[in-house]
Amino acid sequence: MRIDGNPIDLRSLEVFLGDAPPIVELGPQARRNLERARRTVTEILDRGQVVYGINTGFGKLANTRIDADRLQELQRNLIVSHAVGVGPPLERAVVRLAMLLRANALAFGHSGVRPVIVERLLGLLNDDCLPVIPSQGSVGASGDLAPLAHMACLLIGEGEATLEGQRMSAAEALETLGLLPLELEAKEGLALINGTQISAAIGTVAWLRVQRLLGTADLACAMTLEALEGSIRPFDERVHRLRPHPGHAEVAANVRALMVGSEILPSHADCGKVQDQYSLRCVPQVHGAVRDALRHLGEVLQREINAVTDNPLIFPEESEVISAGNFHAEPLAIPFDYACAACAELASISERRLENLVNPDLSGLPPFLAQDPGLNSGFMIAQVTAAALVSENKALAHPASVDSIPTSANKEDHVSMAPIAARKLMAVAENTTNVLAIEIMAAYQALGLGKGLAPGRGVAAAVELIGHDLPPLTKDRYLKRDVDVVRKLMDDGRLLDAVRKAVPELS
Repeated sequence: MRIDGNPIDLRSLEVFLGDAPPIVELGPQARRNLERARRTVTEILDRGQVVYGINTGFGKLANTRIDADRLQELQRNLIVSHAVGVGPPLERAVVRLAMLLRANALAFGHSGVRPVIVERLLGLLNDDCLPVIPSQGSVGASGDLAPLAHMACLLIGEGEATLEGQRMSAAEALETLGLLPLELEAKEGLALINGTQISAAIGTVAWLRVQRLLGTADLACAMTLEALEGSIRPFDERVHRLRPHPGHAEVAANVRALMVGSEILPSHADCGKVQDQYSLRCVPQVHGAVRDALRHLGEVLQREINAVTDNPLIFPEESEVISAGNFHAEPLAIPFDYACAACAELASISERRLENLVNPDLSGLPPFLAQDPGLNSGFMIAQVTAAALVSENKALAHPASVDSIPTSANKEDHVSMAPIAARKLMAVAENTTNVLAIEIMAAYQALGLGKGLAPGRGVAAAVELIGHDLPPLTKDRYLKRDVDVVRKLMDDGRLLDAVRKAVPELS
């Protein structure tokens, strides 16, 4: 992969979530961009011009001029003083993306750093030498200062790092790689920390994970619909042409495709049942709205990962420096918040379908899908676990972006809280994954308790795959293991891969 001052495609970043991310190099155009912007910084210093971020203090101290012979000390002080994050470290996939995105933003040539800064970031990324970045401490303006400072610390041999997964001091990691700490020049420390890349990286990882859940949620619905002998008519294409939200049509088409060839559907065509519960009948409307919300977040992230978000900005063509507000992460915070709410809804409707499966008054199936109920509790507490996760999601879905708190002696008087919104989205995605796993597990069991008729081709493919690793529940057993089996099939992609092999048109 090459960083060359050209846009990165959002979906291409999924490779950085795995154990073998691609090698990244700095391209020649990016090098030229960097050199040109750096010359502008050098010319400003040579003229003795006073420019914020180049030869002044920062934030409330912006009016304090710093002598030329102390500019290296200024940049180092900036990094170590701002590296005060707390909380558990960000996961490796997020750190990888943050390093890549920061390098990409710098490579557009409006930040004024030397090429060696970007080369060192990419080199460390390629060597699997990652900074340990605490997850808390950023308010999403003026940039993700604290966490990005922990990233920058690695370049100067401060703080902690992991090298091929082993945690150690940053100094030890650089020494092991045969590298000397960098001496940061004027503007470079500020350019490294004044940006939205931590928020964007967390949000991108969360978005990629939720994308995987969309098809899985439609599959869970189809499995439950078959198990409960529900109606396919609410998924009729004609219904969704009359309310043309794109997500509606996609979800309805998915469920229809998953149930093609079903022997169960025609078996209850004349059952006399008028309407299903909303959690079955309104799936295109709910799942579709989630898809549309996440589609917009994807568009926002696509722009943000290819944006220059530090301050001040260098415009080499005009030899001009402009202090502005591209570091403010409000464009991310608001979409993160409603994506968080959307993802929570995916879990909420899944849990209600699960209730329809385990409640004998609604399903016509044995209580809690247990054989010999009473002696066996079956899926009683599996539903309780799902309910607990759904309720936790409700608390997490409270928007972070409506909050603000002044910082830096009121110089930074309105902030976005984007990293908090992103972390909440990540947590809701994790909870929702588990809720869907429980629904799929229960629907698999319920299908085995039916009349022995074949479900649709997509549902049948899922049942066959799950059956390889998970025998039907004939008596109570350690059920956490069953959840883990289904969850693993979801996480490693095997479940959707098997279903897509049977239903290639699944979106």
